[in-house]
Amino acid sequence: MAVNSPWMFGDWGGERSALKQDGVDFQVNYTGEAASNFSGGYDKSTTARYADQWQFGTTLDLEKLLNWSDTEFQLTVTNRNGKNVTNDAIGDPRVGTLSSTQEVYGRGQTTRLTQFWLRQGYFNHTLDIKAGRVTVGEDFDSMQSNFQNLTMGSGAAGNWRGDRWYNWPISQWGGRVKLNFTPEIYTQVGIYNQNPKNYDTGNGFRLDTSGGVGNLIPLEVGWLPKLGAQQLPGKYKVGAYYSSTKGNVYSSGAFENGGMQYSDTAHSYGGYFLVQQQLTAVDGDHSRGLTFTLQGVMNDKKTSTTDNFQSIAVTYVGLFDARPKDEIGLGAGRIHVNDEFTRTQREQNDGNNVNEYSNPTYLPIQSGSEYDYELYYGIHATDWLTVRPNLQYISAPGAVSEVKDAFVGGISVNVAL
Repeated sequence: MAVNSPWMFGDWGGERSALKQDGVDFQVNYTGEAASNFSGGYDKSTTARYADQWQFGTTLDLEKLLNWSDTEFQLTVTNRNGKNVTNDAIGDPRVGTLSSTQEVYGRGQTTRLTQFWLRQGYFNHTLDIKAGRVTVGEDFDSMQSNFQNLTMGSGAAGNWRGDRWYNWPISQWGGRVKLNFTPEIYTQVGIYNQNPKNYDTGNGFRLDTSGGVGNLIPLEVGWLPKLGAQQLPGKYKVGAYYSSTKGNVYSSGAFENGGMQYSDTAHSYGGYFLVQQQLTAVDGDHSRGLTFTLQGVMNDKKTSTTDNFQSIAVTYVGLFDARPKDEIGLGAGRIHVNDEFTRTQREQNDGNNVNEYSNPTYLPIQSGSEYDYELYYGIHATDWLTVRPNLQYISAPGAVSEVKDAFVGGISVNVAL
């Protein structure tokens, strides 16, 4: 193992750096996340779960390789495995929770073609076009986050509208067109084919378009300033999305003739904002200092189960001079359940003539908000290994009042091989 290298297995005698200089960059990364419910939650007897992800990627700089100006190709394959303590112990399994204590879990525990795209810039980087098999969150509502709880993660618009907006590692055919007015100000629009079959376990390399149900169209405007005398970097983004895919409409009397089928469908839409700004640096070193993050999402009340979301977080890299690359983070998030959706849950229980929470056929009522909190410390052990122990607190898991608040201990490991 290489100690003073960005990769666990070293630079292959200098070959890896030489290949990157020539336009071929390999990525092999491993992320593992463990969590245990110390107290509370739905099932205290389930103590710990572990989930992980392997990522294998190649970036080709086609300007260097083929003399194609400002062009690159990305291929990424991911593999997810394991289980999530959130699903198995913290939330009521009849409805689950709204967030996840292990963000690397989910979207099917399987191997997937996550990225297979070509990007090309035109007119001295003014116009930028990207197309292929892509994930929405890599371009829209994206930011840097090292929290283990999903609530403080990147791509919030997709995290709380996952039935329309597919984030990593789910890829779909699509792309985006980006217009850079200045190096700091841009706007972009995308179109992504929505196919529920891409979600299914075992369909990670399914490339045909049969089964498509519509398209997602996100629009984003962004400002990427460097503020103050120290030129501290920031991200300020506001966006909206529209989905032509029809979904259930949640409203009073939504069930047809007293049955359990929703009586109407509609398209969906929503919006989001993201603010991430570095506030301080240490002796001019931008790799150290305090960063503030604020996120928000609004979804339409007709078709969404969660209609609004907010999170706030602060992180500090290099708090101690002896540990300049260690990081500490503190964050909190709120996920609110659509009142109309809550009403339909009550109607469903009334239709089934069930009103006791202890009845196995009872549908737990999700009302109000789930709140998630996390404190972590990231130990930069080497340039290729980071370990982040963390503590999490989940209030009203799943926004179900009968489920006790959960206190969770976790640890994540990131390895660049």
